[in-house]
Amino acid sequence: MKLNTRRTFFIGLAFLSISSFWQLYDNIIPLILQNTFGVGETFTGTIMAMDNLLALFLLPIFGAFSDRVDTRFGKRTPFIVLGTIGAVSFMLLIPISSNLGSFPLFFVSLGAVLLFMSTYRSPAVALMPDLTPKPLRSKANAIINLMGAVGAIFALAVISLLVPDKPNPSYFSVFLVIALLMVFSVTVLVKTIKEKRLSEEMKEFNDSQDLEDEETNGSGSDEMPADVKRSLYFILASIFLWFTAYNAVTTAFSRYAGRVWGLQGGSFANALLVATGAAILSYIPIGIIASKVGRKKTIIAGITLMSTSYFLGYLFIEYSPVINAVFALTGIGWAAISVNSYPMVVEMSKSADVGKYTGLYYTFSMSAQIFTPILSGFFLETVGYRTLFPYSVFFSLASLLTMLMVKHGDSKPPKKGSSLDNFDVED
Repeated sequence: MKLNTRRTFFIGLAFLSISSFWQLYDNIIPLILQNTFGVGETFTGTIMAMDNLLALFLLPIFGAFSDRVDTRFGKRTPFIVLGTIGAVSFMLLIPISSNLGSFPLFFVSLGAVLLFMSTYRSPAVALMPDLTPKPLRSKANAIINLMGAVGAIFALAVISLLVPDKPNPSYFSVFLVIALLMVFSVTVLVKTIKEKRLSEEMKEFNDSQDLEDEETNGSGSDEMPADVKRSLYFILASIFLWFTAYNAVTTAFSRYAGRVWGLQGGSFANALLVATGAAILSYIPIGIIASKVGRKKTIIAGITLMSTSYFLGYLFIEYSPVINAVFALTGIGWAAISVNSYPMVVEMSKSADVGKYTGLYYTFSMSAQIFTPILSGFFLETVGYRTLFPYSVFFSLASLLTMLMVKHGDSKPPKKGSSLDNFDVED
């Protein structure tokens, strides 16, 4: 059994598009809120949590809805195309509203963008397991995350190059470049991935895998066995906790770098570029490692690296180039977690319910991202910015404890005769 890497690459263009937008959102929206509109830390955290509040309700709905849609373009493609069109149309109004100093226009535009992004994120992510055999999903997800990292690093590079070092700069050129990238990525995806045909080809194989799972579990009913359900609850709790730790840093980092380390303009993005670059180099090796040692062990190693990097980040009271090495650990650790956690969740689902479980995955990750900007923002505002990294250490270690309780979802593909087989491509 070989992974079709060419197909997976093109599927990953949807995630590249999504990741480029969220990198832009996490780093630029807080700066507009504070520098243009004078919003405080706690209210900034509240607005930054708005996307996750929308996602908490909409991602499960649209994930499950896309499971049951049947068009000549497939189940997921219509959501991806229409969501991208809507998001791009409104996102260009955000920098215009900043230039005009119009908070109502900013708020309406941002709300519309977040609404459209929420309609297609679950369908876009569910496209990979739809078109990938169950045993190969960790490797496929490594490529998907690699594509996402490319989108994120592109956005960071654009921020670093196009955001001038001056008070209240115009961000229009940055938003325009990311909007063009999103349109280009989805256009290529639609041209190269014929979802309807490919999903019909894959359905027979995945249905047979579901039958084997039922025989292994000793149950042919739709009810999930109690021990599998227990593992599902623990991994969902782990997802909530490590996103609570990670999102606190990503949401506040542009401000932390300015307030604590004195970095100006877009120079804060350099450390994040290192983290994303390290993740890019790690995704494929981590997918291969997970196929040999298991997803759970790989995730535990990733949590350990993340916790260590948060602790080391706290030790820096001023900027030093050495911090880049710390952020490299962050990138590798996050790659180990993100490559394997989503496949573990959908491994416990049936092929007909992939969108539903994708929505469930995002329900817990988004819940964390609603909770953490507000709570961490409160600590930043009332106690001080130096609370950021200890906060993340605490929640990261908590995710380690819950992950140790997970006993299911750890599938391994068949052993290859040669390591070169891991890179084979099927047409």
